[in-house]
Amino acid sequence: MKPRLNFVTVLFVACLVCFAFQLTGWNPIEKATRAEASTEQDWLANVALTELRVHPESLTLEHARDGRTVLVSGKTKDGKWVDVTPWAVLMPTSAGVKVHEDGYIFPMTVGTTKITVTVKGVTTELPVNVKSMEAEPVSFVRDVMPILSHAGCNNGTCHGAAKGKNGFKLSLRGYDPDFDYELLIEDISGRRFNRAFPEQSLMLLKPTSEVPHKGGQVIVPGERDYSVIHQWITEGAIPDVETTKRVERLEVLPDSAELAVPGMKQQLIVIAHYPDGTTRDVTREAKFTSSVNEVANVTDKGVVTAERRGETAILTRYEGAYSTNNIIVMGDRRGYKWVETPEYNYIDTHVHNKLKRMKVLPSELCTDEEFVRRIYFDLTGIPPTPAQVRSFLTDKTPSKAKREQLIDALVETSEFVDHWTHKWGDLLQSNRKFLGERGVWLFQQWIHQAIAENRPYDEFVRDLITATGSTYTNPAASYFRVSREYTAAVENTTQLFLGVRFSCNKCHDHPFEKWTQNQYYEFGAFFSDCRVKPGQLPGDEVVYANYT
Repeated sequence: MKPRLNFVTVLFVACLVCFAFQLTGWNPIEKATRAEASTEQDWLANVALTELRVHPESLTLEHARDGRTVLVSGKTKDGKWVDVTPWAVLMPTSAGVKVHEDGYIFPMTVGTTKITVTVKGVTTELPVNVKSMEAEPVSFVRDVMPILSHAGCNNGTCHGAAKGKNGFKLSLRGYDPDFDYELLIEDISGRRFNRAFPEQSLMLLKPTSEVPHKGGQVIVPGERDYSVIHQWITEGAIPDVETTKRVERLEVLPDSAELAVPGMKQQLIVIAHYPDGTTRDVTREAKFTSSVNEVANVTDKGVVTAERRGETAILTRYEGAYSTNNIIVMGDRRGYKWVETPEYNYIDTHVHNKLKRMKVLPSELCTDEEFVRRIYFDLTGIPPTPAQVRSFLTDKTPSKAKREQLIDALVETSEFVDHWTHKWGDLLQSNRKFLGERGVWLFQQWIHQAIAENRPYDEFVRDLITATGSTYTNPAASYFRVSREYTAAVENTTQLFLGVRFSCNKCHDHPFEKWTQNQYYEFGAFFSDCRVKPGQLPGDEVVYANYT
């Protein structure tokens, strides 16, 4: 009789094996990638570039402080474009512009010039037009506020908290510049500024930790952010909230990117567009967030690094404006070859296009046994009976045709109507808490009838959000017994019918989406005149519009 292995012994051996792999740094998934390129420099040395491309294709510098940076992409022999910005050498052809160490291009003299861009012996040219060498006054709205936001001063964990921090409050993420300016200037008798000796201003001493600051050092003396705030105070800390418009939209380059293997990087550039037609490179002040850090992470400077195969979205936020960029980490797909699969509708086409882009083969078609079980649960919420399964499996009709016939048959059953009545009842919060016993029964019957009649979705929604009168006579009006306040109507309607969570932007601009506080109350205006009053029958209520 063979002795049985002890569970603890097996676990101990497994841990030793894993520990050995850790010591040797061996990873079967990354082995091929490391063999090809152990570092970015090795990767660049091994790749052959045939062409360079610069984004934007040309630069216009409006004034002396208008600094811009560019993206440089290289085309490999197999036709793929990769980011080679870190290795690009930018050399001006004249003294018209200067390239700083951080890669930003600043004007030196008015006129047109060119910059020669070189990577591994491959070159291209970047046209540059300098319009003016006058230095515009530092703007509180467009210069100072973005620095405070990027430093984190107005985050929810700092001075942007509901009650501020240590007696000083800013609007959350700078959504209210007028409020922020008034507090900075007027609070504690204006002691945050010293116009005679700007470097002695509390607004500079605190973030640089020259005086005790619980937030630590968020601005370094002598660097760009410090210099901008110092210059603004020197110029008199002039307000421009009433005269200067904030950013209208963001343009993030590239709008999407595909990274071949883990470890590869992609630089992002953020251009702010303003209502007056001007633009700014705001990459240094923008905030970046990856939706899936396990796939790719992003630094404060907008450098995306691939971690593993997958897809993520990079959210870029700047002064109340938002933009998203799609990032795909392809990984090792050697041996991949698309297999043509039948398409029966436009949904199949969209799915296949995405699969081709991700280099993923479609799943095998499910068997009839799997299909019949799934479709019964999806459409009726109950499993098929043994007799129904046997009837479907023994049917000699071609599989595609009999599957379509089964779907058509199921949507005509009472089980289908009941199942989807319960689903919509849950979504519309049809319960005794809001509607009472009779109100629930009448509302459920209204939903049941709408589904049984196959009422179009747009008509179903329109009947709900425009319903008025007695909820006993017109049960659709029960929607407003649940959403009695206009705030509840806004949040329920957006989440249920638009798939958008609006609750965050009730008090401030949404921190992770493009929705603003103004949009919340603009949308709320549609429901603000909706009122509910007691009806003539016990438990009944009347929904009406009050325009007074």
